Amino acid sequence: MGKAGSFVFKVILPGVIAVISILGIGAYGRESQSPQSDIVRADLITIDTLKAYGRLERPGVEFPHDLHTHALEKKQKDCTVCHLTDKNRLSLKFQRTTDGSKSEITDVYHAKCIECHQNTLTAKEKSGPVTCGECHLEVPRFQSSRIPIQFDKSLHFRHTKAQENKCELCHHEFDKETKKLFYAKEKEGSCRYCHQDVTQDNRISNREASHIGCIDCHKKTIAAKKKAGPVNCEGCHDPVQQAMIERVQDIPRMTRKQPDVVMMKISRDAEQPETRMNFVPFDHKAHEGYNATCRVCHHESMNACNTCHTQNGTKEGKWVTLDRSMHQPNADASCMGCHNTAKAQTNCAGCHGVMRPSKTDELTCQKCHMAAMPKTSEPLSVDQEILMAKTLLDSRQKQDTIFVDPKIEDIPEKVTIRGLSHQYEPVEFPHRKIAQTLLKNSSEKKIAGYFHTNQSMCQGCHHNSPASIKPPKCQSCHGKPFDETKPNAPGLLGAYHQQCMGCHKAMNMEKPMGCTECHKEKS
Repeated sequence: MGKAGSFVFKVILPGVIAVISILGIGAYGRESQSPQSDIVRADLITIDTLKAYGRLERPGVEFPHDLHTHALEKKQKDCTVCHLTDKNRLSLKFQRTTDGSKSEITDVYHAKCIECHQNTLTAKEKSGPVTCGECHLEVPRFQSSRIPIQFDKSLHFRHTKAQENKCELCHHEFDKETKKLFYAKEKEGSCRYCHQDVTQDNRISNREASHIGCIDCHKKTIAAKKKAGPVNCEGCHDPVQQAMIERVQDIPRMTRKQPDVVMMKISRDAEQPETRMNFVPFDHKAHEGYNATCRVCHHESMNACNTCHTQNGTKEGKWVTLDRSMHQPNADASCMGCHNTAKAQTNCAGCHGVMRPSKTDELTCQKCHMAAMPKTSEPLSVDQEILMAKTLLDSRQKQDTIFVDPKIEDIPEKVTIRGLSHQYEPVEFPHRKIAQTLLKNSSEKKIAGYFHTNQSMCQGCHHNSPASIKPPKCQSCHGKPFDETKPNAPGLLGAYHQQCMGCHKAMNMEKPMGCTECHKEKS
C-alpha cells in the first residue's frame, strides 16, 4: 500500500469514524427521559453473550435498560417487544428463549436492534445507534452505579405477609431423580445457596433466577391491580431508590424450626474427640436479632457450622477448620471477626482503635468457652445439650456496675498533666468524667457489658497494666524523655498525644485537636 493509502487508513478514516460515533452517541443519549444520570446509571447491562463462544471480535455493548423501557412506555408498549414468553414467563434473552449458534445470536441483535432504531429514525423521532462504532465502543460511555439489592429480614417479612405465608411460591429444592422442583417445608434457605453468581450444571445464576422470579411476580401483581415491587432496574439497584424502600422495624422472628440456643462443638457424632477448649453455648435467637440476614453466618447453607467446618476441614468448607472459622479476626462470618466489627463502631473505637492486639488470655477465652461437657458413659441427648446451653447462657451476668459502686471516690475526679508545663499551662484532665462516659457507651451494648468485667474498662487507657481500680500512672512505663532501650514504649509526651488524639479521632469528635484546645497558653 502506498503512502497515500496509508494516510487515509491511519488518519482520515479513524477521524470520520470518530465523528460519526460522536454524532450517533449524542442522539442516543438525548432520547433518555429517565430520572437517572446521563452518565452514571444503575441500569447498565453489558451485552457480551458471544463471550461464551470464544474471544470477542468487538467490545461488548453497553445497554442502558431503563432508557429503553421508558421509551417503550411512552408508546404504551411493554417488555414483550424485546422478550419472548417461555413457560408463561418472560425470557431474559433478547428475542429468543434459547441460545443458538454464534452467527444466529449475532443476527438477532443486529437485525432487531438496528431495525427498531431505523424505524424510529424514519418516524423522525430520536433513536439509538445504527452503526457498528456507535454500539461497540472502545471507551465506555457510562459508569455503573448499580448495587445489589439486599433481601433482608424486612423485605422478607413484607413478602411473607403479602403472600399469606405461602413460602412455596419462592422456596424450592431440586430432586435429582425426578428432575423436578419441590418444596421442602421448614428447610427453606437463601436463593444464593443454589443459584450462584454464574450458571453452573444447568442451574441458572442468581441474577437470572431473581429477575425471572421477582420481576415476573411483580408484573403479574401489578396486572392484578395490587401493590407490588419495582419492575425496572433502578427500582432495585439505584442507591437513591434503595434508600426509599420501606423498612419494617418490629419484625417477627422467622419460623423454620431453628433452635433458640445450641451447644457449639467440633462434631455431632456420639463419640466426641478430645479437645483442649470447652464447648460454647450459643444464643442463636439473640444473634438472629442482631443481623439483617441469616447469610451473615450461614454463608453457604443453613446447615450447622460443623457440617462443613470440621476439626480437620472438608472440601465443602474450603478446608477451613471449625476453630479457624470462628476465630478469624477479619472474616465477617467469623465470631471474632463480627465482634471486631462491633469494636470499630464510634462508641467503642476510642479504646479499641488505639489498642494493639495482645495475646488472648485464658480468662477471655472462657467468656465463650464456658464449661466442658460432663464425662458420662452415655452422650448427652440433643435436648440435654440445649438445656445445658440455656443454663450456661442464663448464668451470664452483665457487668455494668463499675464506677458506680460505693468506691467511686477511688477514681480521681481530675488528673493534672504537666508534661508541657514549660511552654503551656498544665492540663486538667477530667478523669472520672471520661471513665463514666466509657461505661455509659459500653453499657448500651450487650456484648460490651458482658466482656467488660471488673476494672477492664480502665485498660482502654492503661493498656499494659493489669485490670485494677488503681492502675499505675502513665509515667510508670513511658519515660521522659523517650527511652531508646524501650523502643516499643514511646516517650511520655508521645504517649499522651497518641492516646488522647487517637481516641478523639477514632470517636469522630467534633472538637478540634490543636495544641491550645487542651493546653492553655502561659500568660
